[in-house]
Amino acid sequence: MTAGTLDRVVTLLNVLVPVGRSAAGDVHPAGTGAERIPMTKIYYESDADLSVLDGQRVAVVGYGNQGRSWALNLRDAGLAVEVFTQADASRDQAAAEGFTAHEIGAASECDVICTLIPDDVIPELPITPKPDALWVLASGYAVAFNRIDPNCDVGMVAPRMLGPEVRECYLEGVGFITALGIQKDNTGTALARTLAIGRAIGGLRQGAIEMTPRQEAVLDLAVEQVLAPAMGRVSMSFVALLSGAGIPLEAIITELMLSGEVERSYRLLRLEGYAGQMRYHSPTSQYGQMSRADRYDGLDVPGVMREVLSEIESGKFADEWDAERDAGYPNLERLRAEKISPEIVAFEKDLRARLGERAKPPAG
Repeated sequence: MTAGTLDRVVTLLNVLVPVGRSAAGDVHPAGTGAERIPMTKIYYESDADLSVLDGQRVAVVGYGNQGRSWALNLRDAGLAVEVFTQADASRDQAAAEGFTAHEIGAASECDVICTLIPDDVIPELPITPKPDALWVLASGYAVAFNRIDPNCDVGMVAPRMLGPEVRECYLEGVGFITALGIQKDNTGTALARTLAIGRAIGGLRQGAIEMTPRQEAVLDLAVEQVLAPAMGRVSMSFVALLSGAGIPLEAIITELMLSGEVERSYRLLRLEGYAGQMRYHSPTSQYGQMSRADRYDGLDVPGVMREVLSEIESGKFADEWDAERDAGYPNLERLRAEKISPEIVAFEKDLRARLGERAKPPAG
């Protein structure tokens, strides 16, 4: 996303801020007596009490990137954690790192069941939770699109962080942003126990945004299907345009990726915001970005985005993905062959070898 695009987003947000919402959910302009849009709830460590999990067996199902990080963090937080995974190298690793490791079905006897496996595998788990158990999901997908509906409490703790980094952040004593919400509360303790799990993995140190599992799933899929393809199309158009103008392909790819400039610009956006980071651009850059932003207003990008989002919200994509899985992933393999071909891999590998970051020389 360019700074010019962000400029329009900021403008839109400035328009939307002075808006009120009634108790019925109707939107009203400010100044009509209606309430302003309420701030979304953000949970912190002070909102969670680990003692609500005293005496409860906590299951971590899966011991991959997320599962291992969760299990180690939960144990370090003082919880009684057991690992449930297939009889493969992951179970051996869990046992080697001091966990009691079991078959997946045995997680049914635990009081809290945290599933850290791919979304499309969750419905096939041989788990039948107890009525007073809490099932914790790291993604809202399975319940958002009715792939599972267990007869127990259901909560969500979804780190906005890669699996290994959940562990690294915990060890470093820093936080990461989390999405946290409740799908079902049969016992009256779902929120308290879900908050405790969120705190125990380190997910409340920086803050956990309250979201329903459906909201989290729609947002997650929209980033993957609405935003990422749009950005990819813009990048491809940019490469084609500049190549046609005689700019070397290596220089264009470097500008987009290898130089790290875009990555650092996004970091500044995160740390200082749109307005704050703009001062690091030259006056020429600032004028060029802002004066040309409106040129793109006539493109029907929102129309395409709405179409893709409707497929997510209606469950059409979830049905399509289930059919793809059941068929053995033929379209996924075709797309991989087209979009991640050996020729593309070889080109990128060669370019990175010539222009990418060099390995650090050995010490001494």
